[in-house]
Amino acid sequence: MILYNEIQELKNFNCEDRCVLSVYLNTNPADLEAQNGAWRIHLKNGLKRLDEYLMASQDEKEINNYKKLKKKVEREILDHQNDLHKGVIIFASPHQDLWFVHYVQVPVKTSFHWETKPVLDELRYMYKAYPYAGIILPSFKGVRIIDTSMGIVNEEIFHEFDPGLDFWIEQKGVHSAGHTAGSSTSSFGPQSHVGGNSGSAADDFNWRMKENLDRFYKDIGNQVEKLKKERHWDEIHIVGETEQAKAFAKVLPKKPASCLYKNLSNSSPSQIIHEVFENLG
Repeated sequence: MILYNEIQELKNFNCEDRCVLSVYLNTNPADLEAQNGAWRIHLKNGLKRLDEYLMASQDEKEINNYKKLKKKVEREILDHQNDLHKGVIIFASPHQDLWFVHYVQVPVKTSFHWETKPVLDELRYMYKAYPYAGIILPSFKGVRIIDTSMGIVNEEIFHEFDPGLDFWIEQKGVHSAGHTAGSSTSSFGPQSHVGGNSGSAADDFNWRMKENLDRFYKDIGNQVEKLKKERHWDEIHIVGETEQAKAFAKVLPKKPASCLYKNLSNSSPSQIIHEVFENLG
């Protein structure tokens, strides 16, 4: 399930009694407040304060529900302490077995809540800074597409370009932040040597390759527009060498939110997301 659908479910989630634990935890190693394992103290203290509050209420049902979720949250975060990014977001409840966990690459302000429904204020703030978007990286090898929201990589899709053929191969899969898409085995360049008329042959090759590349970009551009509607993207960003980025921008019916003229085709998704949105800021 993509993040957009998950959040729609969270918005509609509700229980009669307080039974939803919402956790926002800053684990950013570059932040002084979270450095050297300080996030562990914030996690322990935040959960402890809720524990003390519920003990004072003497509501046995709430206390039991909370204690089970508290242990589950602590175990989840500690089990992944070597893979933490900038923040952790968790919504948990025994009601309908709610369990929403995301490790994100965007700043998170630490807070803990025990309510009748998920507390989504911080999530809304993150959405404004890092909206649902498609990041498109066109190149001679193909087009890499990153479906992202709030710094989370929902999915990566790679369309490989064959300069000598009129079809392409789609390689599709979900990748977690910090892992790059599989590298393409295709290559481009007029490396063959033609005797006699080599100059015109090379020019003809380049012209045909460019024509095929333009056609390829146009077809992928149509697919990007379909993805925009299906994935509820608010924005499209293009990243690539100047010539390829401008060529791809031309095939889109609407001007992209930004064009970053930089070769990041071999960069990790998290680095690409950071570059795009930091440049916007």
